[in-house]
Amino acid sequence: MQTNELTLSGIVVEGDDFETKHGYVVIENGEIKEIGEGKRKIEAAIEGIIIPAFVNAHTHIGDSVVKEPDFMPLEKLVGPGGFKHRILAKTPYETLVSAMSDTIEDMLATGTQMFADFREGGVWGAKALKAALCLSKGNERLHAKIFGRPAGRTGTETGTEDANELFDAVDGIGMSSVADHPIEEVKLLAEEAKRRNKMFALHAGERNTEDITGAIELKPDFIVHLLNASPQDFKKMHDKNIAAAVCIRSNLTTGLGLPPLRQMLDAGLTVGVGTDNVMLNSPDMFSEMEFISNIFHLEASEVLKMCTLNSARVLKESESVGSIEKGKKANLVVIRTDTLNMRNVWNPIKAVVRRATRNDIAAVIYEGKVVSC
Repeated sequence: MQTNELTLSGIVVEGDDFETKHGYVVIENGEIKEIGEGKRKIEAAIEGIIIPAFVNAHTHIGDSVVKEPDFMPLEKLVGPGGFKHRILAKTPYETLVSAMSDTIEDMLATGTQMFADFREGGVWGAKALKAALCLSKGNERLHAKIFGRPAGRTGTETGTEDANELFDAVDGIGMSSVADHPIEEVKLLAEEAKRRNKMFALHAGERNTEDITGAIELKPDFIVHLLNASPQDFKKMHDKNIAAAVCIRSNLTTGLGLPPLRQMLDAGLTVGVGTDNVMLNSPDMFSEMEFISNIFHLEASEVLKMCTLNSARVLKESESVGSIEKGKKANLVVIRTDTLNMRNVWNPIKAVVRRATRNDIAAVIYEGKVVSC
């Protein structure tokens, strides 16, 4: 049987520890077949710094229809009945699908190969995202995990649409704050998601502390934001095996401050990274890494891991993606070292985290196929 083989060479960021070595990666039939040191006899098709493709742990790409709104309090911007939901309620289906398709293309161009979207609009909203993926041929070039919610088109109430239809349309349930909905209805959704082996996640601690305890008690798979959470909250999350997703640029844009990221990591939480609302920020993980590195001064490998392997762990996909290991899917990004921006770098991982941009990408590879270069 004929195989589809591709060889990459350069500096390989290998394994769950993200160690670098000069070597090569052999891809066969969509998987990583071999990782070696030095040069391979067969000439490599693509050369550069070889990293795992990005996994964006939290987005709202329906917001693509209203980029850069005026500054306003968070409640008025994205809260129930707020600006965002009013815009979504009157946006034609075709316009929404087209705008989300553009954002999917943008994510592809910046090396994201998996993203989790908190999709408003119930079944209608989930179908719109699937249509956007088809329009951009996204299903052939990246993977989306859809976290829906049983709501009307405004996304402000739990509504009465058929729960079976919703659960069949999504990968999980992604709710806003427990303060936005009757708690008993949210509890039922969490229980039903677990019963159906679907993921359950929600926002908490973004505006204040009032919704954190209620969120933790629901035992979700992960919680988004947590700006106002405490070390005691993180210990409870760790004990209940609840992961976290942080959205640094979004929090800065809304003026709500920053999450206690070091405390999360010190507590042993699995922390992934998302870019959040497209209306506020581009879905560019290079920008997210640069902000995290400059603000928190974490080790570059830790930052890169948060945007790849950790985010894959948050989404329960780390067995197949998120790091460069033999047998995993070949979802990779190759960064050039000969661009004006990347020449003369001393530390390849630090350069990728703090300096690289979409203009430095040599190739994006999804399940063994070059999908962008």
